[in-house]
Amino acid sequence: MGYHETYSPNGWKWLGFVSAVWVQAISGNNYTFSNYSDAIKSLMNLTQLELNNLSVAKDIGKAFGLLAGLASDRLPTPVILLIGAIEGLIGYGLQWLVVSQKIQPLPYWQMCIFLCMGGNSTTWMNTAVLVTCIRNFRRNRGPVSGILKGYVGLSTAIFTDICSALFSDNPAKFLIMLTVIPFAVCLTAVFFLRETSQSVSVAAEKEEARHFAIFNVVAVVVAFYLLAYGFIGSTNQVFSLVFVIILLVLLASPLAVPVYSFYKSWRLVRFEPDVERREPLLVQEANETAEAAERNEVINDEPPVAVEEAVVVEKSRPVIGEDHTIFEAMRTWDFWLLFVSFLCGVGTGLAVMNNMAQIGLAFGHADVSIFVSLISIWGFFGRIASGSVSEYFLKKAGTPRPLWNAASQILMAVGFLLMALAMPGCVYIGSIIVGACYGVRLAVSVPVASELFGLKYYGLLYNVLILNLPIGSFLFSGLLAGYLYDAEATPTPGGGNTCVGSHCYRLVFIIMALASILGFGLDVLLTTRSKNIYTKIFTRRKSKKPSTTMESNGQ
Repeated sequence: MGYHETYSPNGWKWLGFVSAVWVQAISGNNYTFSNYSDAIKSLMNLTQLELNNLSVAKDIGKAFGLLAGLASDRLPTPVILLIGAIEGLIGYGLQWLVVSQKIQPLPYWQMCIFLCMGGNSTTWMNTAVLVTCIRNFRRNRGPVSGILKGYVGLSTAIFTDICSALFSDNPAKFLIMLTVIPFAVCLTAVFFLRETSQSVSVAAEKEEARHFAIFNVVAVVVAFYLLAYGFIGSTNQVFSLVFVIILLVLLASPLAVPVYSFYKSWRLVRFEPDVERREPLLVQEANETAEAAERNEVINDEPPVAVEEAVVVEKSRPVIGEDHTIFEAMRTWDFWLLFVSFLCGVGTGLAVMNNMAQIGLAFGHADVSIFVSLISIWGFFGRIASGSVSEYFLKKAGTPRPLWNAASQILMAVGFLLMALAMPGCVYIGSIIVGACYGVRLAVSVPVASELFGLKYYGLLYNVLILNLPIGSFLFSGLLAGYLYDAEATPTPGGGNTCVGSHCYRLVFIIMALASILGFGLDVLLTTRSKNIYTKIFTRRKSKKPSTTMESNGQ
């Protein structure tokens, strides 16, 4: 048995989590379309509907995430990361060649293909990261999801602010960043991100909670740092360079956690002479305990519900809380409640993100980069807060996670109504509300799916849920926002169009508010239906802790 396998599995697990954070910090490039959409629109003389359909093509790439889901159970994590890295290099690389005018604008259908490739590249990255980390930290799914999805939310602001600081918001240089940086980061993560053995003791669970608190603090510091720069802006070249250097140091600072874990392992080896004799036995016992738990318990810490009766009556129909194949999940009402409510949340949120450049101009804001950054940063706060808060209330009171989705949906409806009424500062307020609520929806739905339908086929289940991104983008951005905007817009020379005034998107916002209210009702229904399973999670965890603590003290 190798050194790192025997003495420092936690160090390698945390190093993998840090690399996962870096991958997520660069995988939100799908949300940055507004930063260079105007350049594509003017170069190709597109109408708003045609431009929106390009953004839909970008999101349709996520539909092919099913391939990543299928591959996640068959290919190792490094291979999945490499596929995403290479696909992103090609997809965004061709867009850069067009926008930088290195080549003539491609035919419209070819641009659709390369935007689709760019969108699909992130599904491979996200699948590799989420599936691996959720399995590595099964008893802290909320914080894992919140932190990882939080950095996805920050990635838009990271790219936007770095481009603003170094390249004065040049769309061509922005695209070269989207081409090169994700490729380099994924190549780094290939060496560290992989599944590891599980920790089963209460002490290990508490240590995980402490480390996740550190990740949360660092992420919040990064978010406030980006937010401050968004309002201050670039004053001179030296200031901009210092900003970028400090940002990179902050992004690297989570490395302190695996370094500390490796240091602890080294001290055990260096200063405890008998550790070599005791450690293999302890590791073996821990592994045997974990394997027994895998065999005799449902994978998401749920107690078996009438297991013997279920086997006798219908062996092929697992109950909610047990492992489901995708087809078994799709036979349940709970899956479709989660699926459609997810569509109402992410579809409307994507419509705002994809059209933010035109929404800002319609309300009289020539520079929309601040709104893009606001959506990104508040999306981060929504993700990271909902992950930790939902986990806290689940452990303390058994509160069903879907309840937080319901709260986000009704708040999002309020944000859309504010923008429909064109209240003073509504674009600022709407950007904050939509970003935060969209973040809550993404972060909470990830552990909900694993808790209702298990982890065994989670890679595919996750990517089926993510189908809502292209579907929602097509319905709310491509059809709804595109057609209604063009109906209000006036033609411009060269074949494009433009619209200025609050009337441009009023009906769009009203319809999306109604969709959010529908999503709220579905989330409330799912909360009611899943209350028993979350009560059992709460009861099981509460009953396990005293006995596990006694065993640890006895050793």
